Amino acid sequence: MKKIAVITGASSGMGRRFAETVDSFGRFDEVWVIARHEKALEELRDQVPYPIRPLALDLTDRRSFQTYADALAEEPVEVGLLVNASGFGKFRAVVDTPLEVNLNMVDLNCQAVMALCQLTAPYMPRGGQIINIASVAAFQPIPYINVYGASKAFVLSFSRALNRELRSQGVRVMALCPFWTRTAFFDRATVNGGESVVKKYVAMYEPEDMVRRAWRDAKRGKDVSQYGFVARFQAGLTKLLPHSLVMDIWMRQQKLQ
Repeated sequence: MKKIAVITGASSGMGRRFAETVDSFGRFDEVWVIARHEKALEELRDQVPYPIRPLALDLTDRRSFQTYADALAEEPVEVGLLVNASGFGKFRAVVDTPLEVNLNMVDLNCQAVMALCQLTAPYMPRGGQIINIASVAAFQPIPYINVYGASKAFVLSFSRALNRELRSQGVRVMALCPFWTRTAFFDRATVNGGESVVKKYVAMYEPEDMVRRAWRDAKRGKDVSQYGFVARFQAGLTKLLPHSLVMDIWMRQQKLQ
């Protein structure tokens, strides 16, 4: 039986870094890399330490889930690792963002994560691992990053509960909650590539650091992974302070009122 790893959002950012360093987690016969553009996936052949199978899928399209399910059923496979790294956000008021964009954000950040987990879990052996990328934004309501933050709150809650549900199967689930991370995320998050409503970044981390911590925390059996003192400190404060005050501080910090 072929042992595989599946990584979505593999063409850039943290998804790409997960693919490039997948041997840090374990040995696989093949790595399935998923993103929209096949050319970008093909470029990974020389970067990923194991043979790859590119699957050019738009995970906002529900038909892609059947394509993925059919691929899993083609031949006997076991999925030792699933990384859900696809996602995007917008720095903009909800009502100023086209409805189609907000719907696509929820489809990719929430629906696709849930679907990939549900379709993959039956193929995972004891010791299997799921890593879903959430965000520090998942711990609090954030005006002007509203839909993104809410979608990541779903990912965090879903992942932690799924970790308990799959415990008897011997499969672990972990939510990775990055702080600001230097990826192409910001190119899409800003309005038409223009000035962002987010003007102050308390800290900016590198994707390599996030992924390295994720591998370590996954091996330790954690259900939530965070990197950096600032990220952990902020998440801790959101558990202690009223969220109305947290939002006031955010608005003043970004000069949004």
